Amino acid sequence: MIEQKTISGSAWVALVLLGTIWGASFVSIRIALDEIGPLTSVAHRTFWAMLVLWGVVLALRIKIPRDLAVWRAFLIMGLLNNVIPFSLMAWGQLHIESGLTSILNAATAIFGVLVAALCFSDERLTLRKAFGVGLGFLGVATAIGLENLAAFDLRSLARIAVIAGTISYALASAWARSTLSALPPQLAAAGMLTGSSIITLPLAMLFEGPISLTLQPATWLAIGYYALIGTAGAYLLYYFVLKRAGSGNLMLVTLLIPPVAITLGALLLSESLAPNAYAGFALLAIGLAVLDGRVWSWLRPAA
Repeated sequence: MIEQKTISGSAWVALVLLGTIWGASFVSIRIALDEIGPLTSVAHRTFWAMLVLWGVVLALRIKIPRDLAVWRAFLIMGLLNNVIPFSLMAWGQLHIESGLTSILNAATAIFGVLVAALCFSDERLTLRKAFGVGLGFLGVATAIGLENLAAFDLRSLARIAVIAGTISYALASAWARSTLSALPPQLAAAGMLTGSSIITLPLAMLFEGPISLTLQPATWLAIGYYALIGTAGAYLLYYFVLKRAGSGNLMLVTLLIPPVAITLGALLLSESLAPNAYAGFALLAIGLAVLDGRVWSWLRPAA
């Protein structure tokens, strides 16, 4: 019998910290978008974080791989885990609230479990997980408000863009476990962000013009937070949890992000969400709790 991945106490601590950091990142990204475009915001995010992480790699004297297959894996990981979701969600935040974006981002966990079940024998889709996935999809549908998609305006398109980004995140998590889990996390994160920067820098300049460094202090503060803390620091935690808990369990971090993003969005951006957004998040939270399995095991009668 293949041992199934579980979440240790230290991994849970890392998950909570990661959720807090990423929750604040949604708000800082929205602040930066007041002055720069979505692709430019992604280029800043990946480039500055890349420099920091390569500094960490050099300081730790980690051997830099020369195998082209590893660098190809970095490029694909950067595309799946940074370029696609970062760009889609940044564009989405121009048209929907940061809090709502963070709630829809929680669908990452749902798609992550499905992708992991398809890819890994130790993360199979059990009856419990299938039930959790079903609740999660119901939560996503409630948060989006299916009636909102009928109008198909920019807000509905933004919702779809965010969901598409979560699918890319889920694919990235499985890809990372398959190709990068054996590497030191500092190297894996630096390599991924290098692949991302190779893609995002020319894209940003092509579609949004030259990247200006003459920005408002508030914009630089926001960039500094989401690039250095929300990306460079967060991805070190990301790979720590990935190695110890598995790609499906890692996606549970998305449950911890919305409360932080909703609170900061209300305080700093004067955002407010419709009741269906909170109802959808409640359903997502229940679904993710079922996926985790701890609550499920407590409710089961002792043998």
